[in-house]
Amino acid sequence: MSRLIFNRRRFLGTAAATGAALASPVYLRHASAQSGGEVNIWTYNDFVPEAFREQFEADTGIKVNVRLVDDQGKQFNLLAAEQPNPTVDIMTVAGHRFLQFIENDLLAPMDADRLTNWGKIDPIFSEGDWATINGNKWGVPILSGMEVLSYNTEVVSEEEAQTWDTLFSEKYKGQNAYIIQDMLSIVMLMKGYDGNFIEYANDHERAAEIMAEVQQFMIDKKPLVRKYYDGGAEFQQMMINQDIVLGHSWNGPAAALINDGFPLGMSIPREGSYGFVYTFNIANNAPNADNAYTFLDALLSSPEIGAAMTKASGFISTYKDVAPHLTELERKSTSFPEEQLAKLQFFRAEQNELKYSLMDPAVEAIKAA
Repeated sequence: MSRLIFNRRRFLGTAAATGAALASPVYLRHASAQSGGEVNIWTYNDFVPEAFREQFEADTGIKVNVRLVDDQGKQFNLLAAEQPNPTVDIMTVAGHRFLQFIENDLLAPMDADRLTNWGKIDPIFSEGDWATINGNKWGVPILSGMEVLSYNTEVVSEEEAQTWDTLFSEKYKGQNAYIIQDMLSIVMLMKGYDGNFIEYANDHERAAEIMAEVQQFMIDKKPLVRKYYDGGAEFQQMMINQDIVLGHSWNGPAAALINDGFPLGMSIPREGSYGFVYTFNIANNAPNADNAYTFLDALLSSPEIGAAMTKASGFISTYKDVAPHLTELERKSTSFPEEQLAKLQFFRAEQNELKYSLMDPAVEAIKAA
């Protein structure tokens, strides 16, 4: 196969351009909270559309400071170290990690009554069981995604992409990549185990045995992997450079490549995978809580903003009425065949303490092996 020549500059420009034509929502043009000040946000790349950010700052006088994060564990540790006086107001927590943050008093309950645009979220996300813990809501659902097997369609066949076994095959030695912690859950699925650890709530010894088995499997397969990576941008760059031809990824970064014309395919393999919902959450003792609520309400004010977030990140919007603002290709890159969706499970938080007490040391052991 001839080496694909891909315009990285054009790809980077696509994400920025997606929000450029956003009309100024009535909410912002007539916002009553012209308070100035600032709001500090920890989030992933492309989760705050640049056009919206500029418009929000101009219309409210509130400066938006964004600090990019690439790992939930790192974010947790940083926030915990800063308490009781955090520097952040809004952070991005995946729904299945809520309990860890809540039990350590790192999040403030979300007062949905302060968000006049709360009803613009699809109730599948805003009113789901996972979203309410201890009688409170803890975040604003913004994007939903799943872990997929992504592959260069000029190299890897659609049939090969129907199983996670291909990721660990000798055929693609040195041409693959994945996030270790995420793959631990998927390998558990491959072996018929419960990656949410719900089944092992009363049998921690069995959970430890299973994690030891999965850890050893990944150590044994370590010679085959090109790289363990942390963030979606790194995955995209490896694909564009053809450093890899397949890998585990979140669907968002993969969809962004597809929408820009890269020959990428995605599948939920027959062994199954996990889905998740990203939320914007307000830190406990946030220094600018009022500005945080102003920002969140503005973000929810228009389906065009939700579409811009999907266009930039590739993740599925949680907003109502977003589809008309997406192209046919964009809608295609955020959908999967029903038979594949039937294999999808959502991450659950009930046994996160058990889960991460075993996974975190396993990750370090695999890296060190």
